[in-house]
Amino acid sequence: MTTKLTPEQIQIMKDDIATALICYLMEDFHYTWQEALDVLYTSETFERLQDNETGLYYQSPGYVYSFLENEVKTAVVE
Repeated sequence: MTTKLTPEQIQIMKDDIATALICYLMEDFHYTWQEALDVLYTSETFERLQDNETGLYYQSPGYVYSFLENEVKTAVVE
């Protein structure tokens, strides 16, 4: 028997991952809370996390962070 998640449950999972990602950014890159929010919310990783079709919300925060960390480390600053 397969249980289907409600949209509310999926949003809670996304929010929990986003919270963890912000904490990781603050710890690893010494960002302030606001800087970490800005980095996360403007990232491709966050965009993919919000897309239900990717299923990224169903992964561990550490797994999702590996994408975000790579994105931050390889970002081109103009």
